[in-house]
Amino acid sequence: MPILAALPLFAAFAASMRNADADWNVCHAVSSYDLTVGPALTFERAAPAPRRVEMRDGRLRVDGVAPALNAEDRDRIALFERNVRSLVPQVKTLAERGADLAAQAVREQVAAISPQAAADPAFAARLAARTRELKARIAASASTRDWQGEALDAYAQDVAADILPIVGADVAQQALDLAMQGDLAGAAALKDRVANLQPELEARIRARLQTLTPEARKLCPTLRELDRLESGLDARLPGGPLQLIEIAR
Repeated sequence: MPILAALPLFAAFAASMRNADADWNVCHAVSSYDLTVGPALTFERAAPAPRRVEMRDGRLRVDGVAPALNAEDRDRIALFERNVRSLVPQVKTLAERGADLAAQAVREQVAAISPQAAADPAFAARLAARTRELKARIAASASTRDWQGEALDAYAQDVAADILPIVGADVAQQALDLAMQGDLAGAAALKDRVANLQPELEARIRARLQTLTPEARKLCPTLRELDRLESGLDARLPGGPLQLIEIAR
C-alpha cells in the first residue's frame, strides 16, 4: 500500500479507479502497514511481525513491547512522528483538490455524452453533494483503512448508483428516439458510448489528477527522511528492524 494512501481518495468517483495509487505513487514509497493517526501513530498489518508499531512522543512500542531506546533513537522516533503528522494536512489538501478535479472530469465526461443530463439541476446537485461528502470524509479520516478495499468499493458504488442513472435515462431516451426514427446505427452508437462511459471517465479523471503530480512530488523528501530515520535506529526490536516505509531505489 502506498504510504501516501490518501492521494487516491478522490478515486471514489469511479469504481475502476481503485488501482489509481499505482499511478500516484510518485515517490516510490510503499508500506505493508495501515496507518492510524491519533494520540499515537499506529502502524498495523496482519503479518509478518512486527504487526503493530506505536509511536508517541519519542516512545516506541512494538507488538506490545517497549524496547529500550537510547537518546538518539528517542529523537529519531520523535522526529519520525512529527514528520508523519506534518504530512497529514498536506496530503488531505491534495486529496480535497483532487476531489474537485475529479468532479470537474465527471461533469465534462457527462456533457460529452449527454448535454441534457449535464444540464439537469438534479445531476449538478447530486455531484456537488457527493463532492462535499467526499471532502468531509477526507477531513474526518484518520486511517488509511478508510480508503482501501471494501470501504472504497462501497463508496464508489454509491456514487455511481447516485449519479450515473441520470445519464443512463437520458441516453436511453435518445437511443429510443433514434430507433423509432429508423436510425438503428445511431441508437447502437449511443449504447456503445454508455458502455464505454466508465473507462472514458477513468481516463479523464486520471488526466485531471496528473496535474497534481508536481505538488505530490514535493512530499517525497519527507518520505525519504522517514525511511532514513527508521533505518538509523540502533535499538534491537522485536521482530527485527522497522520497515514501516520502503523506498524503491
